[in-house]
Amino acid sequence: MVNRLEQENPGCFDDPGKTFADLYMKSGMYITEIMTRLYQSGHIKKLYPDDTERLNHIFAKQVCGCVPTEIIYWICLSYILGFSGEITIKKQNIKLCETLKYAKEGILEQKLLKLFPELGED
Repeated sequence: MVNRLEQENPGCFDDPGKTFADLYMKSGMYITEIMTRLYQSGHIKKLYPDDTERLNHIFAKQVCGCVPTEIIYWICLSYILGFSGEITIKKQNIKLCETLKYAKEGILEQKLLKLFPELGED
């Protein structure tokens, strides 16, 4: 899926202003692969040469996700954030939220804006 995303949006992983979301996370693999592409981007490396600064930018500004259950939430956080005991991630946007419920009610957009208020900024 990530390869296809890149094929349909060339250069998307080189733009530090792009945001990527997984609104119904299970394992965290999709967001992790997106984070890997962002982290390895030559352009983003030039903008954020320090690994810790680059990772903190990606976690705080470029990736977000919603996890439907608490057990999956903790599994995802462990998988996504468990890569290093040496780097501190100051802000991450993985939230416990059953988005399917809000989608069925037709209020998902409003819920996402409450969860991620910075997404509504422009």
